[in-house]
Amino acid sequence: MPGIRFSVWAPNAQNVELVRGDPVSGYIWNDGRGVVEALPMHRGDVGIWSTDVAESPTLRNFGSWDFVPYMFRITRDDGSVAYRTDLYSRCQVGTGGQNPDAPVAKLPQWDGTRQDLEGSKSCSAVTDPERVSELLEQIMWLETRWLSGENFWRDEFRPERPVPARIDDLVIYELHVEGLGLDRSAARGTLLDAINLIPYLRDLGINAVELMPITEYQGWFGWGYAPSHHMAIKSSAGGRDQLKHFVRECHRNGIAVILDVVYSHFTFDAERVQWMYDSADPERNVWYWYDGKAADYRTPDGGYVDNGSSGWAPRYSQAIVRRLFISSAAALLAEFHIDGFRVEMTQAIYRDNARHADGQPVPAANAFGAKFLREWSNTLKLIRPNVFLIAENHSGWRGVRQPTDQAGLGFDATWEMSFYLHLIGTAQAEPRQARLLREAGMGHDQPLNMRLFADSLAGTADGKVVYISSHDEAGNAQDSARSIQVAVNNAALLGETRRFAEARVRFDPGVTLLGPGIPLFFMGEEVGATRPYRYNDFLENREDYAALRSSSGARLFRFHADVIRLRLAHPAFRSRNVAILYTHDNNRIIAFRRWIDDEDFIVVASLGNRGWPSYTIDSRHIRDGSWREVMNSDAEEYGGGGFTNKGGVIASLGRHLTLRLAGPGVLVLQRLPHAPALQPV
Repeated sequence: MPGIRFSVWAPNAQNVELVRGDPVSGYIWNDGRGVVEALPMHRGDVGIWSTDVAESPTLRNFGSWDFVPYMFRITRDDGSVAYRTDLYSRCQVGTGGQNPDAPVAKLPQWDGTRQDLEGSKSCSAVTDPERVSELLEQIMWLETRWLSGENFWRDEFRPERPVPARIDDLVIYELHVEGLGLDRSAARGTLLDAINLIPYLRDLGINAVELMPITEYQGWFGWGYAPSHHMAIKSSAGGRDQLKHFVRECHRNGIAVILDVVYSHFTFDAERVQWMYDSADPERNVWYWYDGKAADYRTPDGGYVDNGSSGWAPRYSQAIVRRLFISSAAALLAEFHIDGFRVEMTQAIYRDNARHADGQPVPAANAFGAKFLREWSNTLKLIRPNVFLIAENHSGWRGVRQPTDQAGLGFDATWEMSFYLHLIGTAQAEPRQARLLREAGMGHDQPLNMRLFADSLAGTADGKVVYISSHDEAGNAQDSARSIQVAVNNAALLGETRRFAEARVRFDPGVTLLGPGIPLFFMGEEVGATRPYRYNDFLENREDYAALRSSSGARLFRFHADVIRLRLAHPAFRSRNVAILYTHDNNRIIAFRRWIDDEDFIVVASLGNRGWPSYTIDSRHIRDGSWREVMNSDAEEYGGGGFTNKGGVIASLGRHLTLRLAGPGVLVLQRLPHAPALQPV
């Protein structure tokens, strides 16, 4: 049986001990109550303290530590004692929300059990990363049936459903695990609910799921963007074994798994985690960047660094700080078979670092932030060359997607928020935004800025993730609203209003899924979910997407599925080739061409309030020949009025294309190869 060694970075500490906690409560109090045993640790290079296996019989038996709660008792540089968790922990105790040392007022008093604890405040726990629980629904620490990692992953892939390997082939579904669970009346969703959703996702046709952060974070529930432990999967969301089952089931169904990660800040309440880990001196707060000396500022927090995101910037200049983030991503690749990552607010890491006291830039923090991102992407590409690396970035800097040996950051793609602002828009009128859906939702017949939107669409052909909606737009912004509500200015979705809302909403997946960008949409858009998805009350606003699919959202679901199927069936739609053929602001029409090799398609989309029995598109990019209508959003099966091109074939002569066009509506034409031109109809 192998032994076990514990290590921790505490360069300013006078002394460090490993302390075991009570397995029933899973908690060690700040005054030391709950400590069962203390073992010495010894200082090594660069301030890393480690246990010595030879000094303790218990350390010579790894099995005796299985799910044993532990912490580090650190005597800091000023002599004070702090109890800190293991930042490299693969498991944090607790599936509840209570912090015994600082009880949460809205929750019942702590019941004394480990299950009732909030993970970022409880003990760390030892777990064997090389085995997986065979049974999904067993409660943590009661697992009785285990599989080796080799046996568990043996039948991970199915040849008839290959997982996409190119980033341009992705159709991404952003999923918040905790927002599920309504089908079993759960207090919150878990990864088990996400596993049960996979048949629904397979029917929808998406081939990639992007999970909002699932590593341990502050609070009992949330969006996950306040991470505390980057290697521990949040137990209240299902824990590490359920995540492995989810990834395996996704891969069996041809679905890649992308994980949101946050490196721009730590959890906001970092007591027992990164905060003042081994020193009470702000200048020596080792996990946080501090600029200068505390005496230089009116208040001690003046030297911390704001980074344009939230919270204070990590100390990227420390190799061990960078290594924590890098090794956590590497572990997620190796242990969980994650296919890619989306990094939150990358410009906050390499560009926006500013001193808290006066807002002055901190160039060194920016430089080391860029260094970290390059090291991160280089390491992950070395481990898995085809890993998907996506940056949330709103700077417009092309270097984010350039190779690191060309002074870039090495990402494959960036989120493109400006596309959303042109397609949907915010409630605040902004002349630099097309705001197509919001303006159409006002019900007027005024022109829409189709040209501005067309420029945005054409600009997404260089590796940009374009989204109809994301978690931010569905619930984080001040004017948050679901797309179907925006489409009718929040009017009640009854009768003709519902029909018209769906007709307008179909414009969005039509141009997004068939455009040159990498498409993404937030869960629920495909069935017309209506409730805002705010971070503080999403549990009260969850919707049952499978139930909506069988009722009011059936037509939208079918349209999304058919458009996705069209994109994935034709390489032309997954190429970066795009040409804007035509825009007309007054008529609210855009047409663009998508092609590769012998495939040639034209997408014509309208946000007009009425259709045209005969409408002519004129462009030098239209090839002569015969074109067949292969999709029309106004088809009756989607709830439309059947305003389609009867007979299905249209001729283009002299760069003119005359067709029937619904308003609102999206139609797709495919050029028939090697066919003579027909006379116009």
